[in-house]
Amino acid sequence: MKFHMTPGSCSTGIHILLEELELPFEVYLVNLMAGDQFKPEYLAINPKATIPTLVRDDGSSITEFQAIAWWLARRYPKAKLLPDDIDGEMRVIETMDYVVGTIHGQGYTRIFTTSSYSANEADHEVIQARGREIVEKGFAVMSEVLAGKDYVVGSFSIADAALFYVEFWADKIKLELPPNCLAHYRRMLQRPVVRQVLMEEGYRL
Repeated sequence: MKFHMTPGSCSTGIHILLEELELPFEVYLVNLMAGDQFKPEYLAINPKATIPTLVRDDGSSITEFQAIAWWLARRYPKAKLLPDDIDGEMRVIETMDYVVGTIHGQGYTRIFTTSSYSANEADHEVIQARGREIVEKGFAVMSEVLAGKDYVVGSFSIADAALFYVEFWADKIKLELPPNCLAHYRRMLQRPVVRQVLMEEGYRL
């Protein structure tokens, strides 16, 4: 398989899952700042111009974090990256959707890509502040989800890979995590695969 990713981005979560599964794959770096996502060769495999993209052995592409993560879990069930029961699987999908769609998609985008919300620099401080509010509220919700548990649904799942990457961003911008999220983040950092992935992506632990 061919994995198209950007170090330190949401694709880090998928990178973790691929390594957890011990799958053979080739890495292709997408430099978002340089506009690699808009090059014809990339648009040919992902016309959305987003990351991550996983090109399977048959040449077909999967885009969107949740879809890639879910496919990996279902394709390789022995790793138990999804709960066996329907309610557990529902909670995993629910969590991924909230993390990717709200904490990342509505919160962090206002912090990291402020100009996409307004070209007027006078608006940027307010936009970023709103982004932080969304992120902080999101982590408060996730802290409640994690209450009394090591991982989102008790044992490690694809949902934890999603939650980890937004916790990782919080650490990088010095945003304080609520207790249960901080404990989850530190627990994830102790997983050998997570440490391996971060070092492979250029981060020193």
